[in-house]
Amino acid sequence: MRTLIIEPLTKEAFAPFGDVIETDGSDHFMINNGSTMRFHRLATVETATPDDKAIISIFRADALNMPLTVSMLERHPLGSQAFIPLLGNPFLVVVAPCGDAPEPELTRAFITNGRQGVNYHRGVWHHPVLTIEKRDDFLVVDRSGSGNNCDEHFFEESQKMILDPHL
Repeated sequence: MRTLIIEPLTKEAFAPFGDVIETDGSDHFMINNGSTMRFHRLATVETATPDDKAIISIFRADALNMPLTVSMLERHPLGSQAFIPLLGNPFLVVVAPCGDAPEPELTRAFITNGRQGVNYHRGVWHHPVLTIEKRDDFLVVDRSGSGNNCDEHFFEESQKMILDPHL
């Protein structure tokens, strides 16, 4: 079984899968009479049809037992999905490129620094939210509209991967 190597989350490394939402190294300009720095358009909300709506939710996630056997990934074919940590805690991200099914050999794992969020592009395969803390909260920006916007892929036993943040 393949063990995923957990990489630090950077804009360059994550670009094939989506956007890293962070202020470090991001364009900005001053607003509100010079009292506020606006980090503009850190990610773009993607939707499939004009009737779709971008929505904001909060997900409260419980930690899964580690090491974790990655036995499934999901994707959202009709819209992007962003996760922004609300409590400043690092979290894990497991992703695979767009395609009919995720390819285990192309699957990658990242760890955020607690001040970074991620925006998965439409169709990018990813593991559901992976908090490191016992419980954590995330601001989530995604799509609401008609149609099935969540495909799940379950790996065959020989394709499953191990995720161990202690390596």
